[in-house]
Amino acid sequence: MNEYDIILRPIITEKSTLLKETGNQYVFEVHRDANKIEIKKAVEKLFKVKVLSVQVINMEGKKKRLGRFFGKRSDWKKAIVKLNPNDKISIFEGA
Repeated sequence: MNEYDIILRPIITEKSTLLKETGNQYVFEVHRDANKIEIKKAVEKLFKVKVLSVQVINMEGKKKRLGRFFGKRSDWKKAIVKLNPNDKISIFEGA
């Protein structure tokens, strides 16, 4: 798996924006099989920053219903990455 397979997309919500402003932490959706070490290396290589810590959360997909049919969204993995205080990721700056 290369870096582009590990980091799927940034997550921009009110909570992730607050984390970015107060604690220099960024939130990404990552590949289900990626571990903390792979996530750290991928973020450092893609964005050229120094990662201090990585927290990983397995998110369970929501159960949905349409009429009499039940379904479930797919499960996914979220990573909260804490950066060095001097570093920033530019893709989050416009949000």
